[in-house]
Amino acid sequence: MHKVYLGLGSNLGDREANIREAIRLIGERVGTVASQSALIETEPWGFESEHPFLNGAILVETTLAPREVLTATQEIERELGKTGHHATRRSHSSPGTQESTLYKDRPIDIDILLYDDLHLKEPGLTIPHPLMYERPFVMQPLREILETP
Repeated sequence: MHKVYLGLGSNLGDREANIREAIRLIGERVGTVASQSALIETEPWGFESEHPFLNGAILVETTLAPREVLTATQEIERELGKTGHHATRRSHSSPGTQESTLYKDRPIDIDILLYDDLHLKEPGLTIPHPLMYERPFVMQPLREILETP
């Protein structure tokens, strides 16, 4: 089994319900959700919005490869994003790649933060997440589940 840490965020609609549904779908499609952080409310990062985010992190035990996890989480984002006209599909690319990352209001955002001790840089997929250390809304929930025995 592999350990994958995912960051979750929502700032449109019923934010808590969006995150709960994403976690349920991740449990069905990616693997067993072994740990979950508390949800914290944060201001948008990288763009202006009147809609605050709820953010959290989960640990998932999975047999899926990193690219399969990315595909599954992007599909969940697409499915849950159908609820509003502001929904967007974000690229999970790192800075400096050809794919640009759009920061907008969204019903759900799922990012791969860590996958075992893997360091990976491929088009559209960088692990560890390249910006996670700059984002307190990612690091606070991640630390919570990393420090849980």
